[in-house]
Order: sequence, then structure tokens, then C-alpha cells
Amino acid sequence: MIIVQTPLRISLFGGGTDFSAFYMEEGGCVLSSAIDKYIFVTIKERFDSKLRIGYTQTEMVDGIDEIHHELIRESLRLTGIEQGVEITTMGDIPSEGSGLGSSSTVTVGALHAMYSYHGEIVSAERLAREACAIEIETLKKPIGIQDQYIAAYGGLRFFEFLPSGEVKTEKMKLSPEALRILNNNFMLFFTGVSRSSSSILKEQTHNMKDRRGELREIKQMAWQARCDIEMENFDAIGTLIHQSWEIKKRLAGTISNERINDMYETARRAGAIGGKLTGAGGGGFLLLYVPYECQNKVRSALNGLQELPFRLEADGTKVIFNYRRS
Repeated sequence: MIIVQTPLRISLFGGGTDFSAFYMEEGGCVLSSAIDKYIFVTIKERFDSKLRIGYTQTEMVDGIDEIHHELIRESLRLTGIEQGVEITTMGDIPSEGSGLGSSSTVTVGALHAMYSYHGEIVSAERLAREACAIEIETLKKPIGIQDQYIAAYGGLRFFEFLPSGEVKTEKMKLSPEALRILNNNFMLFFTGVSRSSSSILKEQTHNMKDRRGELREIKQMAWQARCDIEMENFDAIGTLIHQSWEIKKRLAGTISNERINDMYETARRAGAIGGKLTGAGGGGFLLLYVPYECQNKVRSALNGLQELPFRLEADGTKVIFNYRRS
């Protein structure tokens, strides 16, 4: 049996510039971090030739083509496993519509588990690249490529997406004290709305030609945030998150709505410097940058919204259990 732990993520800056329609022409960049909330993928050999897939549903099939879970199906196909395994996925939070990158986390984790089942050691870069191929090329999902890379690499990272297709990654180096301060200034609340990101991202992709100016601003803010992180100028990060969120809302009409705007403004009045929805928009989790001394006031103001305490996670996808019979 193999068990793989793969982190979810918060996207801080640069979202939208990781879409090929933009970065293949102008280059893109994002600043994002893995968090200490995970999806676990297990794989073990069966006594027969069937394939059993367990998630919110259970599938028992004879062949790959019969599998409804498309991420698992295409991961099996890519890694060459055709029969005789049981695979399960389990998450720390309900994954669908969370905005924490769960689909890409599942794909990266599934590939990692399957390669480990073969006895292969595969690089984070390869896992990310192949997860992108499954989601974007094979399944035609209207998404960018940042989530796959942060799930594979982990840490607080700055990624550059070059027009050549190359992805550069830099782990942000912070002292333990600086990391503690940064951790303590983030809060995460569930909006109470789970949504499908597909329609929002399709609208965003459709609008991309007319929103080049906004995307360039978002890209520049990611570079500025990288500098502020290096200089440990953390409150400036909160201001930039606010400015970036105001611009991002212009990328598609469905990214925010009156209810979410009210939540955000309530948090701001209570002391939050800035914030954003963590994924495509429309719902999921609201990330806030709040000085520690203001956090109880923000909690009270957002009474009724479930808070998800979290820390930034240093590691990417990893095997946490590997038992093989001799």
C-alpha cells in the first residue's frame, strides 16, 4: 500500500497570468503557498483484476474506460496501470468548489501514488507538468497551471511562466520569526458557497483579450509582492492583496457578487487590510490579511462564517507510507 499526502494551496498574487493565452505571449508569474490542509491518495494491489475507486462515491469496474472519476482515470492511463488496484482519495476539507486547488492536488497526488506503486521516483516538475497535461490538454479544463506546480513543489513560492513553456520556481526564504509573523496575519473563512469554477474561468478566458491591461497590473503586483516578502514588509502584502482583488474582479462578472462583497467590506471595516477569494471566484474560501491584534474583531464581525485555521506548508506532495510485500 502507498499513501501520498499532497497539500492544498492559497493563491496570493498573479492568478490569471498562468493561463496559456496570456503567458505564451507575455509571460506570467504567481506567488502562492501550499497550506497544511491535504488530500491523501492511497493505492494498493487487489486480489483480482478489477479497479476500485473510492471518493465521495465508490466505483468498481473492469477497465479504465469505465471509470467516471476523470482525474483518476486519466492518471491511471498515463502511468500505465490497467487493472488490479484499489485507489481512494480523502481530503481534509470538502474538496469540490473550495477554491483551494483541490482538483490539481488530486491529480498530482494520484500521479505520485501511481508512480510510487510502480517503484518509480518522479520529480516535482514532471508531476506538475503531467498533471497540467491531464487537466488542460486531455480533459480540456479552462484552467491555468499554477495549482499543479504548487501542489507538487510546496512551500511559499514564486513561479514564472515563460512564453517558451518553461516554468521557473523560486522558494521564498524567510527566517522562522518572519514566517511566524506572516502565518499569524492570515485568516481563512468559508463563504458558505461551493461553486464550479468552470463557468467563471470560461468567462475569464473569453474576456482575456480585452483584459490584458488588468492582467499586466496583476502580474506587476506579483513581482512587487515578491520584493515585499523578501524585505519582510508584510503589511504592504495586505494592501497589495486588496488592490489585486479589486482588479481581479474586473476579469469576469461572476468572480464576485453582492454577498461576497458585503463579507469582504465587513472584514475590512473590522480591521482586515486586504483579502481575496482563494480560487476562481464565486464562492469557496475568503482569505484575509489581518494584523493579529484585529483578528478577534474580524471574527466577531464575520460571525456565522466558519474559520479554517491554517499554516503555510513547507513540503509539496510526498509519500508518507510505503508498504510492499516481498
